[in-house]
Amino acid sequence: MERHEVTLVSGGSAGIGRAICEMLLAQGRRVVNLDHAAADWRHRNLTTFRVDLRQAEATRECMREVTSTFAVTALVNNAGATRPGTIDTVTLGDLDHLVNLHLRASLILIQAALPALRACGHGRIVSIASRAALGKPQRIAYSATKAGLIGMTRTLALELGGDGITVNAVAPGPIATELFRTGNPAGAPQTQRILDSIVVKRMGTPEDVARAVLFFLSPDNGFVTGQVLYVCGGTTLGVAPI
Repeated sequence: MERHEVTLVSGGSAGIGRAICEMLLAQGRRVVNLDHAAADWRHRNLTTFRVDLRQAEATRECMREVTSTFAVTALVNNAGATRPGTIDTVTLGDLDHLVNLHLRASLILIQAALPALRACGHGRIVSIASRAALGKPQRIAYSATKAGLIGMTRTLALELGGDGITVNAVAPGPIATELFRTGNPAGAPQTQRILDSIVVKRMGTPEDVARAVLFFLSPDNGFVTGQVLYVCGGTTLGVAPI
């Protein structure tokens, strides 16, 4: 039986992940969403698998089911969490939580999808990193794991380019999502400092990030790999290297 080609998005039930899924579906693509929470929205070309991506064996088992039914020709590692904390307050539990979700789960998904990514000749991998990878107070574990995704992206681009697979990262800055509001409460001094730093004078939207992801996922953009695109309203100016 022929397996349908799909784009796999982790954490697609809400926020940035949902915006990515909806834009892909609007293009006529089939989408598979992996999330611990069920999506409260539906589309005929969307299939959701509920899984705790922090659990390695559960994630592997889920991917065995996904890859037996679908050919994953594009993958977006989007699922994420923050776990705010300084070096004085962060715990090993916080670090384990984020390593498992941001890095280990991404590695499991990539390895499971590799046969189909290679076979199609135009495989695409995009990981959602963060502007915080450049450094952000009270995000010691978060920034470390998001920087790890960037390192993974660059190395994978070198390893997989010969297979026609491009690997890139999108690094959002201040985006109006529940995840942002959880880590940056309204009225808090650090939240105001973030808002004041946005060059374009507005918060980003999940759709701003999704449009960048769709650029990297396009089969037409096979000459761009190993790159990090900051979707941050200009907050990386004077910080990120040229």
